[in-house]
Amino acid sequence: MARVRISEVDGMAAVTEALQASASRDATATAVRYLLQALADKVPGNSVEVRVPPFGAVQCVEGPRHTRGTPPNVVEMDAATWLALATGRSSWVEAQASGAVHASGTRATLEPYLPVYRPR
Repeated sequence: MARVRISEVDGMAAVTEALQASASRDATATAVRYLLQALADKVPGNSVEVRVPPFGAVQCVEGPRHTRGTPPNVVEMDAATWLALATGRSSWVEAQASGAVHASGTRATLEPYLPVYRPR
């Protein structure tokens, strides 16, 4: 069953709200999923799995397809870190140095693909 896509209007509204200190959990969840969707659209593929628990995960980046078990290339972080990276408020190097990003595998870097979206 295909996932329902988040529209650009709804996604941008959620990102704008999620970047505020008083963001609701629903807005944060929608923003995270929208930005993951945008990443998968920008860098299609199945060789890297990006996880932002508990809100979502996508596979992206061209390369060997992963189908079962734990993927060989995994990037995982919390929602605040993903929002900061995806919107250009933090860099990949900063997030990794702080320990906020857990990346394993030879292809487990998102640096060339960030930011995904820049709010106005």
